Amino acid sequence: MTKLQVAIDLLTTEAALELAHKVAPYVDIIELGTPLIKSEGLSVVTAMKTAFPDKLIFADMKIADTGFLEAEIAFKAGADLVTVMGAVDDATVKGAVEAAAKYGKKVVVDTIGVKDRVQRAKEVTAFGVAFVELHAGLDEQTLAGYSVQTLISEGKLAKVPFSVAGGVNISTIKDVVAAGADVAVAGGAIYGAEDPAAAAKALKEAINSVTVA
Repeated sequence: MTKLQVAIDLLTTEAALELAHKVAPYVDIIELGTPLIKSEGLSVVTAMKTAFPDKLIFADMKIADTGFLEAEIAFKAGADLVTVMGAVDDATVKGAVEAAAKYGKKVVVDTIGVKDRVQRAKEVTAFGVAFVELHAGLDEQTLAGYSVQTLISEGKLAKVPFSVAGGVNISTIKDVVAAGADVAVAGGAIYGAEDPAAAAKALKEAINSVTVA
């Protein structure tokens, strides 16, 4: 069953915890976005894991170097999953995977900026990452012609464990699930909603309604 991940791109620990308390009953993974971690530091990871010990806490570190060291710092703070950028050297990805093995945690590779996401997804999966995030950042999503369907199609082609992030909402989430995604990542569709809890509930129900062949 596809997991639902909420991406919290707020800027304070207080606001992040407030949102998490509203949506926790409906999500499997709580992602602390890069702007939030940069604003508050890794203390927000610790605070979130303390508040929700039964949820997977995803630290969107976007590691670009010193893979082992930066992943270790996040894992020690309470993260269950961390991100490494897919465009970096293989050694950085492998270092983060090594740290994950040490702490019993997992690494996700983020494909922002990767030109051939399908090929890179296959390469990094061989290094032992948990899954690959087929991700279009907020800037890319503003470009003319952007469609989340591109990411969905790439997930089908890659044939590796993957998530989709970048335009996942109530209109597109069933396509994400049908494509076989391990995780559907919703950010603005939840935290930007008038009622985040209702939005998360609707997304979870949509996931549960899809039968994957």
